[in-house]
Amino acid sequence: MSTDRLSSIFSALADPTRRAIVARLASGEASVGELSQPFRMSKPAISKHLKVLERAGLIAKSREAQWRLCRLEAAPLREVADWMEPYRRYWDESFGRLDEHLRQMKQEQAKEKEDV
Repeated sequence: MSTDRLSSIFSALADPTRRAIVARLASGEASVGELSQPFRMSKPAISKHLKVLERAGLIAKSREAQWRLCRLEAAPLREVADWMEPYRRYWDESFGRLDEHLRQMKQEQAKEKEDV
């Protein structure tokens, strides 16, 4: 995967409105009107957000009669997850070391209290 594609995906997800749209689409298709309901913005503004998500490959649009339906395209999210995996492992290992250090400190404190 190219860095430019990853940058495009992260850029699209950088906006809280677009993240909310992606979260909504995770539960199923929705019309542009349905997607705009929770937001205090015009339909043209929502359409701009949808275009950013579509260019990043995160959503796909279709037409059913007069309705413009949007659906989530999960493949780019998998690309992000794959890219982030080494960092997740790093944090898991770091938290594991911190847990062990805190356990040792508690044991040392308990031993000191016993010695007093």
